Amino acid sequence: MSERRGLNRALFWLYEGHGAWPFTFRWAMLVFDMVTIAYFLWAPFEQRGRTHYVVDYAIGAVIALDLVARLYIDRRKIRFFTRWINLADIVVVITMFAPLLISNFAFLRVLRALRAVRAFTFVKRIKILTPFFQRHERIIDKVANLVVFVFITAALVYALQVGRENSDIHTYIDALYFTITSLTTTGYGDVLLQGQLGRILAIFVMVLGLSLFLQLLRAIIEPDHKVECECETCGLSRHDRDAVHCKHCGS
Repeated sequence: MSERRGLNRALFWLYEGHGAWPFTFRWAMLVFDMVTIAYFLWAPFEQRGRTHYVVDYAIGAVIALDLVARLYIDRRKIRFFTRWINLADIVVVITMFAPLLISNFAFLRVLRALRAVRAFTFVKRIKILTPFFQRHERIIDKVANLVVFVFITAALVYALQVGRENSDIHTYIDALYFTITSLTTTGYGDVLLQGQLGRILAIFVMVLGLSLFLQLLRAIIEPDHKVECECETCGLSRHDRDAVHCKHCGS
């Protein structure tokens, strides 16, 4: 396999290497993801002005450059397009430039919420770089899973209910409010989903969302004595912190 050189080597170092610059770069990407997600939640989808479209195109360009850079340093180009996280990024880039081709429908908010998935992968990488994230990796995983679920589900609620004669949901905040009150079983009852599909979606939020919420509480309450360290022989990923040999195969 050929050795990396030039730009390929520099980009690989930023994305996969160790040191001050890779550490800063990955944190910067995580901050960009968080700001981008916040913009997706705040930016209106109706009555959009020229400024909103300029911001859309700028964000889309940055995400596209990140996608191209990761494709460039990946030795398995075809396999790159089979990973769902990369497909999610491609979908997000397309939706950022969609106003050039079609109207900016509400369903685009569901697709753009997939950017939260990308932020989740950067959180998992940062765990390797700092002792704090190493010690609390289990809790961080559960928090990331729950946050991604909330973002995407709220976006789905918004897309399916806004403009469909539902007087309870007018903005994304209404959809987010319903999602959180449902998965925490608070259920004030002031926001309800309409129609058969709305009831099915509400059941999905309560069942899956509650299970993720309980997993987070369990991770906080119960101490975790295992770490992520994949065995090269059998593939077992979790081992005791003081383990010398793999408990499955003995390697």
